[in-house]
Amino acid sequence: MAFELVTTLDDLWEGDMESFTVGEQEILVAHLEGGEVIATQAICPHQQIELVEGELQGTTLTCKAHLWQFDLPNCRGINPGHAELAKFPVKIDGDDIYVDPTGDTPKIAHS
Repeated sequence: MAFELVTTLDDLWEGDMESFTVGEQEILVAHLEGGEVIATQAICPHQQIELVEGELQGTTLTCKAHLWQFDLPNCRGINPGHAELAKFPVKIDGDDIYVDPTGDTPKIAHS
């Protein structure tokens, strides 16, 4: 695994998400309420919309385009249930957030 420094907990507060280029991947990093940090693909698997433009409520990420919803802790679709997001390994060292961009492959889904 090739972990790369992406950001810090100081710059990504609980309840926030931000998109970063990590290696050759565009990755969304979400700092969920309660402290868990999730790294997933930055683009919705449905219509290639930037997920950072969506809404994060608790652990649910809703894409702004067609309101597809994902449960971020497991990166599985809520609506529709067949959809899923890539989930990249995260490592926290002190205040630093590291992501391994080779840990998964972005997913594609059709309606």
